[in-house]
Amino acid sequence: MGESELHPEVSVVADIVSNERLQSRDGLSAQRMPPLEAASQPGRRADRKRRSLLLISTLSVLLVLALWYFSTERGWVSPVFLPKPGRVLGEGAASLASGQLLIDIWMSTQRVLLGFMLAGAVAIPLGIVMAVWAPAKAAVDPFVSLLRPLPSITWIPLTMLWLGIGEAQKIAIVFMGSWIYILLYTIESTKRVDPLLIRAARNLGARDLHVMLHVILPGALPGIIAGLKVTLAISWSCVLTAEMIAAQNGLGAVIWQGKDWGNLALVLVGMLCISIVVLLADKAAGVLERLMLPWERHTRN
Repeated sequence: MGESELHPEVSVVADIVSNERLQSRDGLSAQRMPPLEAASQPGRRADRKRRSLLLISTLSVLLVLALWYFSTERGWVSPVFLPKPGRVLGEGAASLASGQLLIDIWMSTQRVLLGFMLAGAVAIPLGIVMAVWAPAKAAVDPFVSLLRPLPSITWIPLTMLWLGIGEAQKIAIVFMGSWIYILLYTIESTKRVDPLLIRAARNLGARDLHVMLHVILPGALPGIIAGLKVTLAISWSCVLTAEMIAAQNGLGAVIWQGKDWGNLALVLVGMLCISIVVLLADKAAGVLERLMLPWERHTRN
């Protein structure tokens, strides 16, 4: 015979105690775990904020386009200084239909990418070495101080003399106008790596190569990528300078030819193409940044 049969009162008390324990556990779990609606409130607020900011951006663009349209249609601004939006669209459509605009976009993009990648391949390793090794910084710093104030346009006469007016000259202009900025961003980003992390890695037995690959590079990479995004826009200004001086194709040549022909609509087409290409490149860089730096996602939300 079981205990419940001998002492029925004991079984009744045990059932009451077990029920109270279950209720208390349910109450604690309900207090500890917030309801789904409360947990989803921050996400909903963030979505509403993003939608409202997107709406503000869209309205601001539409407002500027409306002012442009009415100011030119009503004669408030002379078409000599600002062509009508329809004229710009027509010029862009004609250039696209002929295929020449796509060729110009591709030529400028190709020159920028080649010069930019060459500048990054030289400046990033050099900047890391200068940041972690004082003798290298002392040796290179005087040349950086001399070259940094020089804009890219000052290199055009020398590059034309050394390389002619072909593709190499334009890529060299992009390189000379970009590598200094990538170098400076790399040096500063590497210096900002927390020295406690480096010391902790060394105390745990990490060698110099492992410290470089697993501590310094991941710590400096966010700043280096931010510097590359900024320098990419500078590279576009460099290639436009080179194309305006001596080029038969490219967006810089389009803008210069539009100026020579008095075709302001073509000038605006070239400028809009540059803005669109740089915007797309910036979006692509943002996607690449999220893939390469997953630990930085919470700082960009």
